[in-house]
Amino acid sequence: MSTTDSTPPFHKKLEIRQHSMAIYDLAIPVTDTVITASADCFIATWDLLSGTQKGFTIKADFPVYSIELVEKDLLSVGLNNGDLHIIDIHSKKEIRFFKKHTSALFSQLFIPQKSVLITGDADGNMAVWNTKSWEILIYLPLGCGKIRSIISSPDSEQLFIGGQDGKIRIFTTDFYNEIDSFYAHKDGVNALAIFPGSSSLLLSGGKDGYLRIWDLDKNEKIKALPAHNYAVYAIAFSPDGKAFATASRDKSIKIWDTASYQVLQKLETKTGGHSHSVNKIKWTLSGLFSASDDRRLIHWVH
Repeated sequence: MSTTDSTPPFHKKLEIRQHSMAIYDLAIPVTDTVITASADCFIATWDLLSGTQKGFTIKADFPVYSIELVEKDLLSVGLNNGDLHIIDIHSKKEIRFFKKHTSALFSQLFIPQKSVLITGDADGNMAVWNTKSWEILIYLPLGCGKIRSIISSPDSEQLFIGGQDGKIRIFTTDFYNEIDSFYAHKDGVNALAIFPGSSSLLLSGGKDGYLRIWDLDKNEKIKALPAHNYAVYAIAFSPDGKAFATASRDKSIKIWDTASYQVLQKLETKTGGHSHSVNKIKWTLSGLFSASDDRRLIHWVH
């Protein structure tokens, strides 16, 4: 596999293995700090300079499936029984607790321009919360099975939902009306991302192991790529938009060139990567972060 001058190969800078079960989600509040959410019921904060825990560690009553930063001070924590906890990061205190959902909270999205938090559960229910008052604005039973991915358009005016029924649904963010839906992946849509600098190019990853690129203006599929041997669980673009990464149940992470859709690098077990399913990735100026069923958090850098 080739690399380019703009995207040199990654190598592992740091590995943290202190969770006792799978890590399902990541959040990055500030540089050199990452928060992990695990099936061991712990939410932990890590100092990437020392590789040790710092400041913020909480034990939940059930496995933690999703976390989302709300503004700079709050962390929204979704559990596998549907409980939603809002935690003040600095005081380490819970400020809100909700039991609206009754099944696992697989996905969350905070939209700062709208002051809303979107949550999606295993039964295909979507909820919209006002993050100023913490009132629930709307609760929609979509009937789409597990909602694994929620993203918004660059202008925050549209919402994209990936469901287990294989469809991508598009909503407005004024009254949350569904304005379009289309079939995208056999057995489910797991990951969504908008191409940087574009308002109409959508990238999706599915349980079928494929990546698909969609032109939303023309309502057509541009390309289908057989990306992984098993389900694609996460997609993350580089900060400059020149590359993107995909994570899969096949234990690997692939780095792709955005312009050509060519694979630049594969991070896998034999090169020090994960030994089990890779559940989540985040790409920041500090590097690429990955979390896995193998209980490891890995920090990759160029």
